Amino acid sequence: MTTQELIAQIKKKQSFLCIGLDVDMTKIPKHLLSCDDPIFEFNKQIIDATHHLAVAYKPNTAFYEAYGIKGWQSLEKTINYLNEKYPEIFTIADAKRGDIGNTSTMYAKAFFEDLNFDSVTVAPYMGQDSVEPFLAFEDKTTILLALTSNKGGLDFQGLKTDQQEVYKHVLATAITWKNSQNLMFVVGATKAEYFEDIRKIVPNHFLLVPGVGAQGGNLQEVCKYGITKDCGLLINSSRGIIYASNQEDFAQSAALKAKELQLEMADILAAL
Repeated sequence: MTTQELIAQIKKKQSFLCIGLDVDMTKIPKHLLSCDDPIFEFNKQIIDATHHLAVAYKPNTAFYEAYGIKGWQSLEKTINYLNEKYPEIFTIADAKRGDIGNTSTMYAKAFFEDLNFDSVTVAPYMGQDSVEPFLAFEDKTTILLALTSNKGGLDFQGLKTDQQEVYKHVLATAITWKNSQNLMFVVGATKAEYFEDIRKIVPNHFLLVPGVGAQGGNLQEVCKYGITKDCGLLINSSRGIIYASNQEDFAQSAALKAKELQLEMADILAAL
């Protein structure tokens, strides 16, 4: 999917919501545990109930890898279902890969060719040759970790070198790499005050913003400093939506939570 196609979906749905499919078997409704594939059945019902409200879905691969081959099969079934039934949806493999060049090429093939995700998250700290193999894939997006939402995110990302924080070096350096137009960046919503400086470095790139909802990030604050004329944001919510209920109405409850965010987003987009 191209960036322009994503922008068109944002305008059509009046939403820049990304829903994280982080499926924990201890949290899903108990009635699903009798299904042949509880993880896929959970995802399928969430997707069917919220696809008109979201422009992207983001399975965190750790929540599938933890269940071995069966978990990986559930992930494959989930991405196949999205691609076949809702091809307009932007898909993100939240895998946080990144390694020496030939290894990165194989990671990229796994997510872009075999599983056919639109994008994958990548750690930048092994440098240019670990990222450019992902960027070489046409009409695929590499989402580089820049400033993450977790408590320890600033332990290294916030360190100053030559009076500039490491995450700013990551942003400024990455946009000089070949095919950098295929980059997005992860910037946590829990650090909304940093968006103003980030936009000075990457004024037009899309930002994937986790941390709204369960982690306490504020949508209005993020948009105040981070939004662009083309939106330029994908706001991710995972637990706050998918675990809105653990009863048989879980999908409907998820849709209600997603609708709350979508309506707020529509108001923000209308003011652009």
